[in-house]
Amino acid sequence: MGAVISKLDRYQKLLNADLTSAYPVCRARTKTCKQVMSDNILVLGSGGREHAIAWKLSQSLKVQHVYVTPGNAGTCECGKISNIDLDINDHEAVVEWCTKHDINTVVVGPEAPLADGISDLLNKNGVPCFGPGALASKIEASKHFAKEFMKRWDIPTARFQTFTDVTEAEHFIRNASFRALVVKASGLAAGKGVIVASDEDEACKAAQDILHAQLFGSAGNTVVIEELLEGEEISCLAFTDGVTLEMMPPVQDHKRLDEGDQGPNTGGMGAYCPCKLVSASELVLIKSKILQKTVDGLREEGKLYQGVLYAGIMLTKDGPKVLEFNCRFGDPETQVLLPMMESDLYDIICACINGQLHTVTPKFYDNKYAVAVVLVANGYPNKYKKGIEIKGIDKVQRELGQTVFHAGTRLSLAGHQILTNGGRVLAVVAVDSSLVKAVDEALKAADLVDYDGKFFRRDIAKKALNRSLTYSSSGVNITAGNALVDQIKQIVNQTHRSGCATGIGMFGAAFDLKSEGFIDPLLVSGTDGVGTKLKIAQQSNKHSTIGIDLVAMCVNDILCHGAEALFFLDYFACGNLDVSVASEVIRSVANGCQEAGCALIGGETAEMPGMYGSGEYDLAGFAVGAVERLHYLPQVLHIHPGDHVIGLASTGLHSNGFSLVRRIVKDGNYSYGDKCPFDVDKTLGDVLLTPTKIYVKPVLSLLKLTKVKAIAHITGGGLPGNVTRVLPDGVCVELDANSWQIPPVFSWIAKEGNVDTHEMSRTFNCGIGLVFIVDQQEAPQTICDKLRTFGCETWLIGHVLKQEMGQKKVIIKHLDVALERDHSTSNDPLQSNVNGLTAPSPTKCIQKKRVAILISGSGTNMKALIDSTQNSGSVSSSEIALVISNKAGVKGLSLAQEAGIPTQVISHKDYKNRESFDSAIHEALTEHKIDIVCLAGFMRILTGGFVRKWHGRMLNVHPSLLPSFKGSNAHEQVLASRVRLSGCSVHFVAEEVDAGAILIQEAVPVYPDDTVETLSERVKMAEHQAFPRAMELVASGKAVLGDDGYIQWK
Repeated sequence: MGAVISKLDRYQKLLNADLTSAYPVCRARTKTCKQVMSDNILVLGSGGREHAIAWKLSQSLKVQHVYVTPGNAGTCECGKISNIDLDINDHEAVVEWCTKHDINTVVVGPEAPLADGISDLLNKNGVPCFGPGALASKIEASKHFAKEFMKRWDIPTARFQTFTDVTEAEHFIRNASFRALVVKASGLAAGKGVIVASDEDEACKAAQDILHAQLFGSAGNTVVIEELLEGEEISCLAFTDGVTLEMMPPVQDHKRLDEGDQGPNTGGMGAYCPCKLVSASELVLIKSKILQKTVDGLREEGKLYQGVLYAGIMLTKDGPKVLEFNCRFGDPETQVLLPMMESDLYDIICACINGQLHTVTPKFYDNKYAVAVVLVANGYPNKYKKGIEIKGIDKVQRELGQTVFHAGTRLSLAGHQILTNGGRVLAVVAVDSSLVKAVDEALKAADLVDYDGKFFRRDIAKKALNRSLTYSSSGVNITAGNALVDQIKQIVNQTHRSGCATGIGMFGAAFDLKSEGFIDPLLVSGTDGVGTKLKIAQQSNKHSTIGIDLVAMCVNDILCHGAEALFFLDYFACGNLDVSVASEVIRSVANGCQEAGCALIGGETAEMPGMYGSGEYDLAGFAVGAVERLHYLPQVLHIHPGDHVIGLASTGLHSNGFSLVRRIVKDGNYSYGDKCPFDVDKTLGDVLLTPTKIYVKPVLSLLKLTKVKAIAHITGGGLPGNVTRVLPDGVCVELDANSWQIPPVFSWIAKEGNVDTHEMSRTFNCGIGLVFIVDQQEAPQTICDKLRTFGCETWLIGHVLKQEMGQKKVIIKHLDVALERDHSTSNDPLQSNVNGLTAPSPTKCIQKKRVAILISGSGTNMKALIDSTQNSGSVSSSEIALVISNKAGVKGLSLAQEAGIPTQVISHKDYKNRESFDSAIHEALTEHKIDIVCLAGFMRILTGGFVRKWHGRMLNVHPSLLPSFKGSNAHEQVLASRVRLSGCSVHFVAEEVDAGAILIQEAVPVYPDDTVETLSERVKMAEHQAFPRAMELVASGKAVLGDDGYIQWK
């Protein structure tokens, strides 16, 4: 997706208005490839990190220019990149320059300006800034704050203590119960404020140097003394918009100056990516237990964090632990991450700023490695010379094709030479599908660069190259799998039935039917999943009910055959096994089994690195039940006209339609953590995750008392798709949606997503989770009363009828009206029950809008409009009252007459000019008291005077996605432009042709072998769907055209 403009509605629900007002939206514009680049970016900083950021941003088709201040020789007049002279410590000057030069976004490289509040100031002045504000930046700016924060939020880190007194610090070092050998200046020290001592004496000296001798200035007024952790150190960076978090591949930095990780600490001597020393399961923990928890904790404390969150992680024997946090891109991590990034960096940055990161997923190459070798000056990290000429950079780029990111460089005064200007001078970066080759190429590049005193390490990525491969390092954690089995054994045992003949852990599971008392049983099996409802559970990090859904989908299916569920098996698949998540899911499966009365007899846990993304899992279930042969359902031959149809209430969506629901949530800019729009006591995610109702026990109890002819489980396909499955030929079912209570979630979906009645009925259960067909001699009131005593809300919802020729198998009346009811009021007469049955209410009286259709030919769109108003299964806000054609004898006139609609021919040839023709049309419309006019293939251009008279009341459909491809030859234009997407647009008619406000658009694909005829047919199908929906929007008053030409949505 492109960079988008978005309001921060989500964050106004999370934080107070004063805080969110500091974050303007990113002003990036979404463009097609034909549009010119337009956005200007300012990058603050002068190092290799900033060069890499500018380099990646310049590749965006949406970016016109990238300015860097103060920059270096690599960012000086390089294509779309150039340097400007600004003092980044003078924040007011930066804001003034950005405002004057129409800067769309500022990206801050180093941490100091962020800690000093430059992001807050830029945002306050309407300049979107990528980087956290001063409060959130404390996660790096104050190590004391960071450690206390981690302690508050239970984020794994080294044990520690903070001090301002040298004596107390020394006493702690010598008496701590752990090796307190890491001494850190609490404030910002340009990445050099950490001393890792080899013994207590060295640690005490470090405390003296920092606190007493002020080795790092005021940054060392407070020191943090930490436990020395052992293990591999990695860097984990993530993009975040303050709620959603997307990790980048793990990186290993090399901080020590000399090979073998010896010598003093530096800003970084090289890095490689991705680092395979961390397992997939560890990455899941890092994301959920460290990074996401940090973002959530900061937000809870009123510190919205937007930007890059960087955690230095030690992989200890006890799991990943945080060494430190940084509030920006790492250096040199950025120099290997951005060359590995497939996505447009600017898209991701804008998504973070706009609170829209949930709509995009940053993509990185998964079949390549990047290696960066940093070249430093002689004497670094202590004293070193500057102004030394550098040669060979052009050879690296020309002969090896590798990338060079400048850091401590500048141009000579004459501009002809590149000179050293810092300790870390350059980073040479190689990318290859082989880590070995990437290392070799990076070292070749380092050798080609030449300057006096050049120094670099030759062992970058050596640890990764030397490691031995294990199943665990491939991403499969056998220990975690065994731990999961141990955790779930007790849960599984709680679902035991007498027929269970084996325990968990065997190769197969045996079940003894005889011991369960069956005489002549039929086995009935069913399998199902939960669909994309899983996505909501994973994004909400709520897994405690999703297993109930899995069980319900399977056991309710076999219940339709009268079968009692005996045992259940689950299949849990993931990319990397998080034992806590998996055990929570399987515990919910066991809870579902207990509710259904079946045994969780076994299952499979499959850990498949590379198959699923981080934090993702999939579920499948398998249920086996039994029913005595004589009681098998459905008894299709016994279903006759007059039989009763009884509906059992659903708990909500159950487990179907979630792809559509997720689209509505995305398009509406909702978060699953938001308050639910129709149930303010719950979050939207909680309501959507309401588990599927398990009907087994109440239905089995009823089957012992009442003869039931058929049962239908209402899943995918809705009422029409599932009730049809149990009906014999020659009969149909008529249901009245006014006879049952529809949960408000369905009304919200229909309204928020503008989902029509037909789509609602075939996608969702619309409040009915199970349907019974019982004999007409049975008393429906008695059946409903019995089911209510078992805890199931139940209604008589319809009857079986004789099916007439061409009649649908399932007819649903009044669904439109039922979906529009206000379900929040307890005195709604539609909710009142009489003797246990919902009292049907008369159809709501609707004052229909009178519509006239103007045609010139066959009238295919006209027929779609007529059908939408005359469909017995829906309630329309309009009626077709007149059809006018400017040509006699066309097919559209006969179609209208067959539908019982008045027609009239007003030929343009009978009038001297357009004005008089239009006047005749207007008189006919007025005479028939027309409210709305629809142009359906009307091949005359109407005058401006006529259009003004019908402002906001006249609609047209155009065969393209306006504003592209206007005019009469839209399909020819589409094919000539070779676009891959076309469609139709229904719009209000304006005086300028095809320029009115758009109500609805439907897209269709354009195939390489399309002709005008094939494309036209495909677009016509879309028109037949879109035009009736648009007419209904206007007729119902949901869309009103204002005097300013813009639509007011209600």
